[in-house]
Amino acid sequence: MDKKDTRTEIVRIGTELISRQGYNATGIEAILKEAAVPKGSFYHYFRSKEDFGLAVIDRFAERFAQRLETFLQDEEVTPLNRIRNFLESGLTRVSQNSCTRGCLIGNLGQEMADLNERFRERLDQVFSLWRAQFAACLRKAQTRGELGEMDVEAVACFILSGWEGAILRAKVMKSPQPMRDFLDILFATTLRPR
Repeated sequence: MDKKDTRTEIVRIGTELISRQGYNATGIEAILKEAAVPKGSFYHYFRSKEDFGLAVIDRFAERFAQRLETFLQDEEVTPLNRIRNFLESGLTRVSQNSCTRGCLIGNLGQEMADLNERFRERLDQVFSLWRAQFAACLRKAQTRGELGEMDVEAVACFILSGWEGAILRAKVMKSPQPMRDFLDILFATTLRPR
């Protein structure tokens, strides 16, 4: 494996482990064992576990933003259905994992926001980028006449916060029902087409 591939593999495996067991419960040795690389390799690519954690956030956020963009910019579908399709796909993904993982960014926010300012700032940036993507899609829905006058920034924040809360509840309950309830109520009230 070349240097870039080794670093990428360490981050990929770390993302998987942190998704399953959290940041603090994921040791560097477990990551390296799973990646089949020597311990010295970790510190060649990352100054600290904190820097590694930030790389995990960046990798997940980048991949998730691409997924979000794929749904929210799909011109074959109306803007409100783009949002619905994205949320439905999230519900399916969480269900397929038996509601055990939740959202990596949300999980890290709960675990690390009070413990590490760099993590908190990076996580807040990620959530802000996602909120902006929802807001842009809501503006398109207004332009097309699907939605009436509303503060799209506030509604985007509501969608993101409510969805993250529903994912957390699904994880705690080991049931996707909170996500289903949020999705159904969101489209029956706030995002009910005109």
